[in-house]
Amino acid sequence: MEVEMTEQAAGGAWRSWQESWDRQQEWYMPDREERFRVMLDMVEATVGTAPRVLDLACGTGSITDRLLKRFPRATSTGVDLDPALLAIACGTFDGDDRVTFVTADLKDPAWTERLPHPSYDAVLTATALHWLHEEPLTALYGQIGTLVRDGGVFMNADHMIDTGTPRINAAERAHRHAAMDRAKAEGAVDWSEWWALAAEDPVLAGPTAERLALYGDHADGDMPSPQWHARTLRAAGFAEARVVWSSPSDSVVLALK
Repeated sequence: MEVEMTEQAAGGAWRSWQESWDRQQEWYMPDREERFRVMLDMVEATVGTAPRVLDLACGTGSITDRLLKRFPRATSTGVDLDPALLAIACGTFDGDDRVTFVTADLKDPAWTERLPHPSYDAVLTATALHWLHEEPLTALYGQIGTLVRDGGVFMNADHMIDTGTPRINAAERAHRHAAMDRAKAEGAVDWSEWWALAAEDPVLAGPTAERLALYGDHADGDMPSPQWHARTLRAAGFAEARVVWSSPSDSVVLALK
């Protein structure tokens, strides 16, 4: 009974970290849940309700969490390099045989060899690929083109900036940051503060130090336009690609094989 209670307590702790990550991300992206809803709507529309999914740059498993709640017959492979976020993901889904996690660097040309399956119905990613510059991202899209089965789907939900609208971009950013400042004054936790809390946690302190050595505070990638993403995905072998959702700062680009 004592072991059972300890396992329950551990599960609750991982879930608490999972939820605190969600709150921190929502401070930057108030429309985050809407993005996930549309993403899963389009999964259902294109590949059904029992898909084999690759959760690319999965972090804490935010996509996997929502995927399995909506589609209990789905399966998910989460892949990431961040040891701290993977620790939260593995702890959250411990014992769920629908979920597998893989440690891999997406800039390593051989990362796909670590995956348990040669192809997937859907490859999904959110708020992650802006860590990559255009050249490695183009190479990654080429690999994703070989992982998605014919008729399958890839979706990227991320910051995508149209540089042709600088005044609109500046107005949107000022408005969004004013709202963020108000939320911060009311106690919202930002990226740096969240990682400081993780570094103080007895279980996460070690993995957090590892990820700091890997990445530094934050990677310096690119945020090309949605049109660039769609064009690059078509060149990678997808038959169709376009935006299926957007907010003033973010877009979901869908590519159909």
